[in-house]
Amino acid sequence: MGFLSPVRLWLLLLVAALAVAYVAAQRRRPAYALRFSELDLLASVLPRRAAWKRHVPAVLLLLCMTALTVAFARPTGEVDVPRERATVVVALDVSLSMQADDVSPDRITAARQSASAFVEGLPDRFDVGLVAFSGRAGVVVAPTRDHAAVVAAVRGLELDESTAIGEAVFASLAAVRAVAVAPGEEPPPARIVLLSDGTNTVGRSLADAAQEARDAGVPVSTIAYGTPDGRVDVGGGSIPVPVDVEALEQLAADTDGTSFTAESGEELRSVYDDIGGQVGTTREVREITARVAGVGLFLALAAAAASLAWSARLP
Repeated sequence: MGFLSPVRLWLLLLVAALAVAYVAAQRRRPAYALRFSELDLLASVLPRRAAWKRHVPAVLLLLCMTALTVAFARPTGEVDVPRERATVVVALDVSLSMQADDVSPDRITAARQSASAFVEGLPDRFDVGLVAFSGRAGVVVAPTRDHAAVVAAVRGLELDESTAIGEAVFASLAAVRAVAVAPGEEPPPARIVLLSDGTNTVGRSLADAAQEARDAGVPVSTIAYGTPDGRVDVGGGSIPVPVDVEALEQLAADTDGTSFTAESGEELRSVYDDIGGQVGTTREVREITARVAGVGLFLALAAAAASLAWSARLP
């Protein structure tokens, strides 16, 4: 947290002095001697109240003064601000291993459904593109604000052999560069969201792809999709199709992206929700005076309520 008027924080010394004065006043409270012939009767007629209750309104009031003083200093903090514009390229693995049924009803069906929901949930002002990759990678839909077209393309993807994850990153970067930018404007921030259920088997390496994305300043968020027990039937035999989690995590780390794992359709939807929240906002330093002042107001009301409830007077 920062402050636009930090010199005003010196007023907290007055709040501290008031707290010290309150403690000192409590210690100097006079002790009264009381004579009463029936002490048991006295105990029965006097109201019982925990000693700590009489201090609660004062403590709350001091906290209120602290919060209001901090608000007076105009605090700042990082807040999530909706992006005005961004480019998101969804890269989906359509290798034959996506027909494995370790994810209900199978990997590709759950991936289509979750990716479609992700695209539909992105802000309308975002350009969204689609890259599909198996043995080769290609741009299925160039970045566009026609999100319905991207969803339709996702639902129509077909499976093929091999997995070219590195090529998918290169194709996605080409799609990002193709986004039109008005003269004099900066290109909008971009993000690649790549889902794969296997390992890179053909094409350029993930290290080369990561270097290219890093040079372009485009983070790659990766989703390692599937379970360790996934298998597919090929040529009458059952072949294991484990996902290379470590390689995808490294790709995300090397490009300042975020890595995720998903072993079910529900987890995959949750991952896409998380990514959507990251892509749709940016963190900026803004003044948060109103928030802190609101805390101070709440503490003042709490102090008043406690005082009225336990002593029938305002602090």
